[in-house]
Amino acid sequence: MVDLGIPELTNKQFEEVCEAAENAARKHILSQVSSKLLEKLDISVEAEGTKPVNFTVEVDLVLSKEAEGVKQKALADQAVEKAFEAIETYLRKLKNDVQ
Repeated sequence: MVDLGIPELTNKQFEEVCEAAENAARKHILSQVSSKLLEKLDISVEAEGTKPVNFTVEVDLVLSKEAEGVKQKALADQAVEKAFEAIETYLRKLKNDVQ
């Protein structure tokens, strides 16, 4: 991710950006498969540091046998990408609000 030149995040902003990332990942997965086909879905978003802030996103996804044809790893990787897009969008908006 690139340095967006934003100020240090508050605890509330850390919570908001992590929640936005988790929601984006979950929304993407549920747009591709029914929740009935999910045996397990754990999404973890962590932020470390202040300047720079490093984000880690993990998606642990297990689909039921009825979801044949759906590539689990690819879907999880796409969800991680969506989470990072949400993080970048949040941080860019925060930067614009500060200016």
